[in-house]
Amino acid sequence: MKAHTLKQHVGSLSLAAGMAMTSFVAAEQLDVEKSELKFGFIKLTDCAPIVIAKEKGFFEDEGLQVDVVAQPNWKTLLDNVISGDLDGAHMLSGQPLAATIGFGTKAHIITAFTMDLNGNGITVSNNIWEQMQANDEKLDSDTPPHPITADSLKPIVEEKLEDGEKLQMGMVFPTSTHNYELRYWLAAAGINPGMYTKSDVGGRTDAQVELSVTPPPMMPATLESGNIQGYCVGEPWNQQAVSKGIGVPVTTNYDIWKNNPEKVFGVSKSWADENPQTYLAVTKALIRAGKWLDAADESGKLVNREEAARILSRSDYVGADYDVIKNSMTGYFYFQKTDKREMPEFNVFFKDHATYPWYSDGIWFLTQMRRWGQISEPKSKDWYYETAKSVYKPEVYLAAAKLLLEDGHVEKAEIPWDADGFKAPTKDFIDGVEYNGKEPIKYLNSHTIGNKDPEA
Repeated sequence: MKAHTLKQHVGSLSLAAGMAMTSFVAAEQLDVEKSELKFGFIKLTDCAPIVIAKEKGFFEDEGLQVDVVAQPNWKTLLDNVISGDLDGAHMLSGQPLAATIGFGTKAHIITAFTMDLNGNGITVSNNIWEQMQANDEKLDSDTPPHPITADSLKPIVEEKLEDGEKLQMGMVFPTSTHNYELRYWLAAAGINPGMYTKSDVGGRTDAQVELSVTPPPMMPATLESGNIQGYCVGEPWNQQAVSKGIGVPVTTNYDIWKNNPEKVFGVSKSWADENPQTYLAVTKALIRAGKWLDAADESGKLVNREEAARILSRSDYVGADYDVIKNSMTGYFYFQKTDKREMPEFNVFFKDHATYPWYSDGIWFLTQMRRWGQISEPKSKDWYYETAKSVYKPEVYLAAAKLLLEDGHVEKAEIPWDADGFKAPTKDFIDGVEYNGKEPIKYLNSHTIGNKDPEA
């Protein structure tokens, strides 16, 4: 199929048509419209698929010369994708959705690739941890039982409120997974993290804990200075707190929501429309990178993660110590120096269909935007589905995967060819509440704290 024909159709293909389309595309290099590309990332280990696609030659195999450039914060990264200064980027899962619906910035951003599952943690200062231990004797141990809820934090929050203060906690961006996970963890223990309103873009209305934005690499230093008493961030910035002896990770997002989506690869819709074959080629390379990152031997040992950690530790990438990055990347996590635990799924980059862009993932983020008031008015069930469908592009993913299958780079069982875009309902949340992406309003209304909407 010629590039211009693909350009006309890729945006509206059904899943089946997306697969059928690829039978006309050469299984070698695609006829890309743009071969020199610039991608942005934030200094976090979950930028790994972009970095590995470059360093292991997967982009080059597709005829692409890619420059990978660190960005100072999530807002600048998004702005640079919108302006065209970046061709695409490592993005928070909520960013394409929020931009598309006009929260914060208005621009149609799409994704055909989920970069990873899990990967975040919530860390508190040593002082707060000691108070949590005093409130719950089970925590007063070198190896306390997990998962750790915010129940033992609640008396601390209430005491501060009585003294006219609020506990200060950091997250990385208003539409980040970190914001929603931190809010979820707090609210599950009956702590109100605050509501966004039209006049309160900081989301602090009725807040019992004050949340603020801090760039990921700055989290440990901001905690150490005392400006915040806890934070939710991706790696390696929780393990950095343990390494420096300044804080204790109390939970990971694997415990808040098992196998939750974390980052996506985002591009503007206009860029994808102008460069459909390039977009396919990029997606192919990223899928290969995800598979390389999750490659394991017969015992289940991740065979490429130490090499990945060394690459990521370079100053032009994450720029943290190799030993710190290696922890979570090789399947371990330190909650305390005395509490090292095996967590083989802390970072998932390919298995369990991790890279497929599920509509139900997008809908979960939309429910959280509505729950906390970033979406100010009630929406219908159909609105959630149509909005997710306008951002998540499984047809592009499947087209890329079909080409990789023909080339022998993926196996048929590794791709959810016949999926309808929705994962099965799950109760794998810290509060046991069931999430069904096909029933977003019912899910929204199942929580005690946050907005409730009428069901149609």
